[in-house]
Amino acid sequence: MSESASPSASAAHDAVVAAALDLFAEQGFEATSVEQIARAAGVSRSTFFRQFGGKDDVVFADHELLLDMLRDYLGRTHENPWIAVRDASIKVYRHFAADPELARRRYAVVRQVPALRDREIVSVFRYERLFDEYLRHALPGLDPLVAVSFAAEVTAIHNHVLRRLIRETKRVPPSVLRAALDESLERFGVHPDGSVEHPDDVVVAVFPRRMPAAEVARRLRSELPG
Repeated sequence: MSESASPSASAAHDAVVAAALDLFAEQGFEATSVEQIARAAGVSRSTFFRQFGGKDDVVFADHELLLDMLRDYLGRTHENPWIAVRDASIKVYRHFAADPELARRRYAVVRQVPALRDREIVSVFRYERLFDEYLRHALPGLDPLVAVSFAAEVTAIHNHVLRRLIRETKRVPPSVLRAALDESLERFGVHPDGSVEHPDDVVVAVFPRRMPAAEVARRLRSELPG
């Protein structure tokens, strides 16, 4: 959910999404009209189009809000860009985990409509591209292959845990995703626990061989005085 949205605006937005998903489930996506959605949600047709654009946009409205939120979050200064990407993924997961039933209803609609499945693939790629572009900007000199690989792995792990949340009846808390993403950080040799605790006039640092050179440089700059 967008951090800038007011509670009343968020509630109105959620009401339209919920009404649309109910209708899609009852009578099918293709058979449901915008007029029916607007009437069920208690809004005018013009208000619906102003907020969403089309009925397929209702299904993916949360993604637009979340991507805007992440652009704002990643646009800030972060001490550790790798952790910023991890935390961005967790922010998205927390949104869906807050109402898993709604996420399950959305998933059921998308699964039944090929055009929506195709659009979902595009939505997933937008997260991956955002993470990739952020890392390249935050870590000048980072091998583009490393950036895109990490972005793809974070996105894939996120989607795997999210599917567990949707398909299972028991809780899948954000801590499950965080643990999996921390393992990914370790595989890339950039886990935050590797910082130097007692810097002195002479610094001897040992880094994993697999750690990207740009991350080695970033850590050395953060530890050396001046």
